[in-house]
Amino acid sequence: MGKSALLADLVAGPARAAGALVLSTQGWESESPLAFAALHRLLRPVQFVLDRIAVPQARALRVAFGQEEGPAVDPFLVAVATLSVLTEAAEDCAVLCVVDDAHWLDDASADALLFTARRLQADRVAMVFAVRDGEPRAFSPEGVPSLLLSGLDASATRALLTEHAAAPVPEEVFERLLQQTGGNPLALVELPSQLSAGQLSGQDPMPSRLQLTAGVEQAFLNRCRRLPRYAQTALLVAAADDSGQVATLRRAAELLGVRPDGIEVAERSGLLISDGEGLRVRHPLVRSAIYQAATGLERRQVHRALAQVLGELGDGDRQAWHLAGAADGPDPAVVEALERTAVRAERRGGYVAAAAAFERAAELTAEEQPRGALLFAAARNAWASGQTTRARQLASAARALTDDRLLRADLDRLRARIEVNVGSASQAHRILLQAASSVAAEAPAQALEMVVAAGLSAVYGGDSGLALDETAFPTDIAAGDTARTRCLKLMLAGLNEASRDRWGTAAEALRAALDGGDAVNDPYVLSNLGNTALFLGDDEAAHRYFSRVLAEARDGGAGMLVLYALPRLVFPLVLSGQWAAAARAADEANSLGLSAGQRPLTAAPLACLVLLAALQGNPEYHERLAQVDEVTANHQLGILAGPVLDLTRWAKGIRASHDGDTSAALHHLAQLRQPALIRMAALDRIEAAVRAGERDRATAWVEELSPFADGTGWA
Repeated sequence: MGKSALLADLVAGPARAAGALVLSTQGWESESPLAFAALHRLLRPVQFVLDRIAVPQARALRVAFGQEEGPAVDPFLVAVATLSVLTEAAEDCAVLCVVDDAHWLDDASADALLFTARRLQADRVAMVFAVRDGEPRAFSPEGVPSLLLSGLDASATRALLTEHAAAPVPEEVFERLLQQTGGNPLALVELPSQLSAGQLSGQDPMPSRLQLTAGVEQAFLNRCRRLPRYAQTALLVAAADDSGQVATLRRAAELLGVRPDGIEVAERSGLLISDGEGLRVRHPLVRSAIYQAATGLERRQVHRALAQVLGELGDGDRQAWHLAGAADGPDPAVVEALERTAVRAERRGGYVAAAAAFERAAELTAEEQPRGALLFAAARNAWASGQTTRARQLASAARALTDDRLLRADLDRLRARIEVNVGSASQAHRILLQAASSVAAEAPAQALEMVVAAGLSAVYGGDSGLALDETAFPTDIAAGDTARTRCLKLMLAGLNEASRDRWGTAAEALRAALDGGDAVNDPYVLSNLGNTALFLGDDEAAHRYFSRVLAEARDGGAGMLVLYALPRLVFPLVLSGQWAAAARAADEANSLGLSAGQRPLTAAPLACLVLLAALQGNPEYHERLAQVDEVTANHQLGILAGPVLDLTRWAKGIRASHDGDTSAALHHLAQLRQPALIRMAALDRIEAAVRAGERDRATAWVEELSPFADGTGWA
């Protein structure tokens, strides 16, 4: 559609006239698995600014870019650092960030850049992204203004054809080209060069059909095929390369026997372009045409040469991917290299890159058991990056390959986490109990965690009906139990007692678990402690544990865990009257859910914002309620489906009460179904019943609460 030409015009025109600093980057298909690669190219010219921003932010960028060693970085902190770098650079002059082919950005870079774009206000920073439709990878910049490029109109089409045709184009030829290209600028520029002089002049018949995708691609390929063989090889190296570095390209071409002037010949053809810092193939269609037309042997030879060059340069991550491209079957050495790349990516929070590397390693592994383990690692990272569909598929593929009960249990625990968050909570409950039963004898600690997770799923509305064999999971505390095991046993004992309405003994066990949780570091156990605190009505403990989970998730760059903890942290904040803090947490959870492409995970924070709007009489109430309705109508919400519904009922009841409609208030509040939410909203429910003249109902609700209040001491 001419998007790159528009970007070039922007840089050469308004940006130059304004004296702006232009920073540019581009998404590359072959580079999309490499975390923060595109962001590094964009910010490289302004790295001197790192000394002028907050130290944690500067450190996060340096670790993400591989310039410093350190623990995994929080993608959120990298995004904040990106915003700081650009706004700080703008103190000197206006800054224009140009991002071409954004659909091929690595996910880590895309998240950081979109985060920045959404937060630019009075800063002297402009960001422009260009995206091509119809690509396997989508780029959905919600919250960023967008302009859809349509075909050129008749006047612009005529001007473009006149500029690129050797002679004036007759009206009938012009109309035919306009009709069959739809005004597509790329086709209008390229296709006339493939027509004969007689066809362009209207003397010879036009082809019956002009191909706008394969046809244009073939046109590029035909131009390539007219070049000498050695120049075609140079173009294939450039098409397979993802660095754009001239020295890398030249050395790889040399290893393949390309003549010294091969790159220059390719440049003179216009198919290879120098952009100041390096070389790139003129257009993605050129890259696709050249690469796909090459034989498998030719592609493997090129990747092997590039791998050798990158090995000489010490670029292990890119070398591993080119080694994988050169492989024509299982290769343990390449698998090992990809595993190292995946581990490095996972350590610095590049979960998308890690998932891709683990998955490719699995493809090059012959034996089923190791392949299953690699696919599990890929699934784990896909989930951490928010790729829920892919995580499900990888986990299912891994499970089909392995008969190792412990690995299958780990896979089932991952499958259950996916269901808990964005699927069916009852299905998660069933998966957890079945997996726990299968490994109870050989891995009791692993099984115990899954049983506790299943128990909490049940009390929040995710009961599958599958019964727990309590004899298989003893809760007696043993002398050698770790703090983690003690906490899990106490939680399980408390949940078992609560299921029988024995609130006195239940509260005793659950409080002991909450008291002992300070010595536990497992984020998933801490999450269960937070959920236990909400169930028990201990707002302080819920705040403490979800705050810990959130802090550790940020430090580890675990985005899905951040999205798990944030909306749950809102509950104790609302209940303790910290409404401003609750609104900030809910807003952040909603924004992160959108940025991660996890619409189901925005439902709970939006429902909390509806409740806050009702409590405060905020005019955003109706807008937020409509947003919740839209999400719940189109997505599965996992374990939060029931709480989200009850939160909106609670909010509607409060709103009706403020409006003086006591009947409607009671109607909405009487529909609450989740025990924990019923207890949270108890005062509003009882007051609504009294105001509506339903004293018998108010009395009944008080009596229903009495066993819990007496047993827990919350009376």
